Amino acid sequence: MLGFLNVFRGAELDWLSVTVRMVLAVICGGCIGLERERKRRPAGFRTHILICLGAAMTTLTSQFLVLEMNLFTDMARLGAQVIAGIGFIGAGTIMITKSRQIKGLTTAAGLWAAAIVGLCCGAGFFEGAVLATLIIIFAELVFAKLEYFIISNGRNFHVYVEYADSGALGNVVDTIKKTGAYIVDMEVTRSVGEGRNPCAVFTVRTRRKVSHQQMMNQIAALSGVASVEEL
Repeated sequence: MLGFLNVFRGAELDWLSVTVRMVLAVICGGCIGLERERKRRPAGFRTHILICLGAAMTTLTSQFLVLEMNLFTDMARLGAQVIAGIGFIGAGTIMITKSRQIKGLTTAAGLWAAAIVGLCCGAGFFEGAVLATLIIIFAELVFAKLEYFIISNGRNFHVYVEYADSGALGNVVDTIKKTGAYIVDMEVTRSVGEGRNPCAVFTVRTRRKVSHQQMMNQIAALSGVASVEEL
């Protein structure tokens, strides 16, 4: 590892070492959270900073109990609780929309990764913390575009349709078949409550490359269709 960083991760916890670790945790957590903040996700800039800093403080506290207080304890115990406990916060960012689409999984994974980066900062593993932060940001920015390209050009996809009358449902089925695709599965839900339209989720498979957006535009143009969304 980088030898010049050993002065910040010595056996003794001094003000310089603690400050560097906490500041690095804030920087790494903030960098990860910026991408989520830009996309208006539930957990953004400040949340990632607090989680990363809290994890770093957990590791520092473990080291303080052993190195400074001379207590007989396992230094990895508190850090292990962070890894397990962060799941409760991550679960709070996951939600299921009215179209039965799951959102927030990437944010939850980012929170968990930010906590691990914080543990690295608190332990003095600066190289691992910085490298992990760069890889996480790269995954959220670059891999997101790659994922969208693969999904938007895939042969299998799900279409959520809200319609005003039952006759529109048959027109949707006919429109999908006319594009050369066929329906693998269909789940219909009746309207629940006043002012809510019935909906259906279609699992569609195409025999050739077909633009998903073009198919949804054709469905949206049908009479009686209230809204169309790809899941």
